[in-house]
Amino acid sequence: MSDFDDFIGTIDDNVQIVEELSEEEAPVVKNKNKKAKKAVKKNTNGDMDNSFSFSIEGGGAMKGGNMDWDFTTTREILKAQTLVPRTNIDDIIAKKLKEERNLKKGKKRKAVEETEEADVDKENAGDLISDNDEDVAADGFGGGVIEDDDDESEGESDSDKSSSESEDEEDNVQQHDMDSDEDEEEKNEFEIERKKAYFAPETDQPAMTYESFAAMNLSRPIQKGLAQVGFVAPTAIQCKTIPVALLGKDICGGAVTGSGKTAAFVVPILERLLYRPRQNASTRVLILCPTRELAVQVHSVAVKLASFTDIQFCLCVGGLSVKSQEMELKQKPDVVVATPGRLIDHVRNSPSFNLESCEILVMDEADRMLEDGFADELGEIVKSCPKSRQTMLFSATMTDNVDQLIRMSLQRPVRLMIDPSNQAASKLIQEFVRIRAHKEGDRPAVLLALCKKTFKRKCIVFFRSKAAAHQMKIVFGLCGLSSAELHGNLSQEQRLEALEKFRDGEVDYLLATDLASRGLDIKGIEVVINFNMPQQFSQYLHRVGRTARAGRNGRSVTLIGEADRKLLKMAVKSSTKTQVKHRVVPAELIVKYKTKLEAITEQVKDVMKQEKEDKAIRQAEMELKKSENMLNHANEIYSRPARTWFQNDKDKKKSKDVGKTAYKAMFKR
Repeated sequence: MSDFDDFIGTIDDNVQIVEELSEEEAPVVKNKNKKAKKAVKKNTNGDMDNSFSFSIEGGGAMKGGNMDWDFTTTREILKAQTLVPRTNIDDIIAKKLKEERNLKKGKKRKAVEETEEADVDKENAGDLISDNDEDVAADGFGGGVIEDDDDESEGESDSDKSSSESEDEEDNVQQHDMDSDEDEEEKNEFEIERKKAYFAPETDQPAMTYESFAAMNLSRPIQKGLAQVGFVAPTAIQCKTIPVALLGKDICGGAVTGSGKTAAFVVPILERLLYRPRQNASTRVLILCPTRELAVQVHSVAVKLASFTDIQFCLCVGGLSVKSQEMELKQKPDVVVATPGRLIDHVRNSPSFNLESCEILVMDEADRMLEDGFADELGEIVKSCPKSRQTMLFSATMTDNVDQLIRMSLQRPVRLMIDPSNQAASKLIQEFVRIRAHKEGDRPAVLLALCKKTFKRKCIVFFRSKAAAHQMKIVFGLCGLSSAELHGNLSQEQRLEALEKFRDGEVDYLLATDLASRGLDIKGIEVVINFNMPQQFSQYLHRVGRTARAGRNGRSVTLIGEADRKLLKMAVKSSTKTQVKHRVVPAELIVKYKTKLEAITEQVKDVMKQEKEDKAIRQAEMELKKSENMLNHANEIYSRPARTWFQNDKDKKKSKDVGKTAYKAMFKR
C-alpha cells in the first residue's frame, strides 16, 4: 500500500496516482452549452403572490449597445478620482531585474580569468530568472515519478509509528461519530420537521421541462438579451427557478458553481420589470453581493441581459465615488446592485434614497452573507425593506438552517436544491500533493515547480493571507512568471485591473485570497491551485469552482498538509462524480526550486523595502493634498452634514470583534 493510501485512510478506492503530468495533459476547454437534464414538477395551484404591485403596462423599449463584461468604465472613474499615482509593484520588480542583469554583465567581464567553479555558480544564478530550464524530467514534469528513496526513508520509523497511531485515532473517531449519530437522531428528526413546516412543499413547484428559453414564454426583449449573451438552453437551476420566481414566491436556491445562478434570478426580475408602473420612478429591486468584484460582475451581466429594455441599473459598492452614486440614486433606478456596507451608507446619508418601494430582495452567495460578519448589516437592510417583498437567496453551498433564514423574514420559501450541497462540478479533476509535516517550508518551492513546469497559463492560486499572496507576487515576478494579485490590501482600481489582465490573458497567474473565491466567472480558467487548504470545506468548493464551469473541463491542485486530513477525506467522499488523483512532485525538483528561492530572498526583501518607501512617500503626498484642501475649501467642507452609521462606535467595535472571533475560530483544530 502506498504512502498516499495510508494518508487518506479507508477511503482510497476513488484515488488515482497521476501518471502523465506533461504539459499536454492540461484539460481542453470545450465551449458548448448543456441542456437541462432535470425535470420540474407542475404547479397545480398556480398562485401569484398578491404582495407584488407590478402592473400590466406593456413591455419596455429597445435600446441598442453591447455591454461587454468588463470594468473599463468603472476603472476610468477610479482613475479620475485618484489624486496621487499609486505604487506599481511590477515597475519595482522590473527595475530590480534590470539592476540584476546589469550586475551580471559587470561580473561576466571580470570573470574571464576566474575558475570553472565560479562559472558554474554564475550559470546557476542566471538560471534564477530564466524562463526556460533545460534540466527538465524526460517525461515533462515528474510523470509517474515517485519521491526519492532517501526522502521516503527519512524518519521512516517515526512516520510508521505515527501512521499506525493515527489509524487507531481515526477508528476511535469513527466509532465516536457513530455513537454521536445515534444520540442525535431525535434532534435530526426535530430539525427535519422544522424544515418541513418552514419551507413550502415540493408540490408547489411547476413540473415542465424547458428545452429553450423561448418555451418559458419570456418577452422578446429578454430573449434577445439572452441570445446576445450566448444562452441557448436553460440550466437545471434556471429551469426550476425562473417559473417559481415569476410567481413572486420566496426562494432558497442552491446549485454547483458555474451553473448559471446569476441568470436564474436576473431573468425573472427583468421579465417582471417590463410590466412595472412608469408614472413614478422607484427602486424596486435590490441585489446584494458579499464582495465588490462579484457585485460589479452581476451588474455587468444584468445590464447586458437588459440591453434591449429600458430598465435602469445602479452599482453601489465601496471604492467608487460616493457622489456619483448619489447622483445615480437620485434618478431612482429600477435595480440597485450593492454591497451591504455602501448600501447602508446611502440609505442613511443620501438624500431622497430609501428602500421603501423595494419589492424584490436578492442575496447572491447568501451563505456568506448570513454569517456573523454580515449579521448586523443585513438586519439593518431587512428592516429598511417592506415586509411584503419577495426574497431570493442563492449560493453554491446554500444553507437550509432555519434559524439563519428566519432572520431574512422569508415567508414559506421554496427550496430549490439542484445538486448536493457539498459537491464539486462533475467535470472537475481534483489532484492533491502531499506536504509532510517536516516539509512545510517546501510549499513555495512546490508551487513554483508546478507553475514553471506544468501549469503555465490561466491559473488561479489561492492563499490564506494577503501578505502571502503579495510576497508570492514578487517571487513570481523575479522568476519570470507574469502574474497579478487580488486581495483586500489593493485599491479598487488595482483589483479591477488585475481581474481584467487575467481575463484578457495579459498575465498567466492570478494570486488571490478568498476574495476571488465566490461567484467570479472568468472563462477559460484551466487550473486552480490551493497553496493552503482552506479551513472550511464549503470554501474549498467555492475555490475549485472557479474552473470546470458551465459544463467545461477543469483541474484543481491542492497542497495538503498533515493537519488537512479531515478536509481531504471530505473532498474524496464528496467526489462521487469526479476524478481524484495524487500528484507527485520529484524531490530533486523541489530541492532545485528551493535553492532558487533562497538565492532571491535578498531581492524580495529589497523590493518590499522599496515598495514600503514609495508607499510612505505617496501617503505623505496625500496628507499634503488633504491639508491644502482643508485650507482652501474649509467653509465648504465643514458645511457638509456629517455622515452617520446605524451603529455607534462601541457597537461597531463589538460587531467587528465578533466577526474577527468567528474568523479565527475557523483556524482552530
